[in-house]
Amino acid sequence: MPRFVAPTVLIDRRPPAIELRERLGDWEGDLVVGARSQSAVATLVDRRTRYLCLVPLREGHSAGQLRDALIATLSMLPERARRSLTWDQGSEMARHHELAPYFTDGTFFARPRSPWERGTNENTNGLIRPYLPKRTNLSLHTADDLRVIEHRLNNRPRKTLSWQTPAQTFAAALAL
Repeated sequence: MPRFVAPTVLIDRRPPAIELRERLGDWEGDLVVGARSQSAVATLVDRRTRYLCLVPLREGHSAGQLRDALIATLSMLPERARRSLTWDQGSEMARHHELAPYFTDGTFFARPRSPWERGTNENTNGLIRPYLPKRTNLSLHTADDLRVIEHRLNNRPRKTLSWQTPAQTFAAALAL
């Protein structure tokens, strides 16, 4: 049984740079859960660029399964695009200390029952829901299905990005 490590660093202890949305690599994450909480897809959204990574969890969403899936996704991102992660205090993050090496500025947690503290992620999850409806079996979506959804949302112009797309904004930030 994995050792549970309680979230110790709350959102109010994040570096001020995260709040300013001026840098690449400050991610907010969550689970989009399917019918009866039996299936899920993890979402990662960069606060600055709104760039989305959908993380398949076909085998379940326990702490170990989420950790392994996040590591696989994070390993594909350049180190400079991995500064911080903010998540809620769900049991799926019981092994958050094993993700810490992937973020130069650390992992942070929203207060219980405070989803607005991760507003970028909550908004993005709303954009995802038409593709991954509640009360459906999300494990039926393949990794390729999730890449199509990512592509659609990452190439959708956003008013908050001066009508640029998250993909354009992310690429430009990486090029700096």
